[in-house]
Amino acid sequence: VQLQASGGGLVQAGGSLRLSCAASGDTFRHYALAWFRQAPGKDREFVAAIRENYNPRYADAMKGRFTISRDNAKNTAYLQMNNLKPEDTAIYYCAVRGRWTVLYYRHSEYDYWGQGTQVTVSS
Repeated sequence: VQLQASGGGLVQAGGSLRLSCAASGDTFRHYALAWFRQAPGKDREFVAAIRENYNPRYADAMKGRFTISRDNAKNTAYLQMNNLKPEDTAIYYCAVRGRWTVLYYRHSEYDYWGQGTQVTVSS
């Protein structure tokens, strides 16, 4: 599986961005998918996850601001980010695994990763 993340950029605080994660192959619809982020000098952090039949999960800091979704017909997942804050500045990665896990928030549970897309929020 190859993943291609895109949609990052520079935005002012309070602004919005939508990230995309395009996947290769014809089994995307069966995958559990997650977004993680990593800021300089910090550990990779869970952002949101979505299983094959939707049912999203979010980190507490993202609830109400971020929305994860997927379009299985397009082999693409999205992360809509609203009301962005400077502390959201990071490289955002999408990742997939074959089956959903209750440990969906652990980056070590995912098998395939995209290359990351930079999000920078200015104050």
